[in-house]
Parts: sequence; structure tokens; C-alpha cells
Amino acid sequence: MADNAGNPEEDQQFIEYVVKSLVDQPDQVKTERTIDEMGVLITLSVAPEDLGQVIGRQGQTAKALRTLLRVVGAKHHARVNLKIYEPEGHRKNKGRDMRSESPAPTEDVDTSTVDDLKI
Repeated sequence: MADNAGNPEEDQQFIEYVVKSLVDQPDQVKTERTIDEMGVLITLSVAPEDLGQVIGRQGQTAKALRTLLRVVGAKHHARVNLKIYEPEGHRKNKGRDMRSESPAPTEDVDTSTVDDLKI
């Protein structure tokens, strides 16, 4: 990473502050910051009951959080990405019977996040 003037964990502190403001159980908000050749990865963990609030309808809240993190990272010339930890067994479509549905075709997969990386 290039210039990390100021506090390099500013991105992690920022996302914790924003997410704690969104959720019902702020004491359950945890982040882990790792750096590799791809940039900074912040893994976010919240109470299972708060996952919906962090992800939002159709992922709009999560998308907004990622956009804000990119802006904070750009300030330090770093690529910052957010991974939201989903506990084992947690279903995105809780109320639906998933056994009767066929898996989504691979051509419907949203690759916009990967496309932004210009790899």
C-alpha cells in the first residue's frame, strides 16, 4: 500500500461506527482487517438477527457500505473491500422452501464487484 498517512485502520473504525449505528445489537459488531496483494479486506460480523439490516433490500445497504469504504480507502491510496460474514446455515430466503427451486443459472451472477478490480 502506498501512502498510509494518518491512521491506517481508519477504514475499519469507520465501518464499525456506521454499522453499529444501523444494527440493534451494536455490541455484537466485530471487524477483522487483513492486507494482501489485492488490498485491504475488512470482514464484518454482526448478530444473525442484524444481518438483514446490514445487507438491506436487494443488497443495497451492503453496496452502499462498500462504496463508502472505497472512498475512505482512496484517501489512503488503498483498495478496500468488505466481506460480510454469514453464519453457517443462515438462509437469505428464510421464508421460502428452497428444495423445490433449481439453482440459479451461472449467467445471472453479478460480477460487477470483480469487474471493478480490472483484473
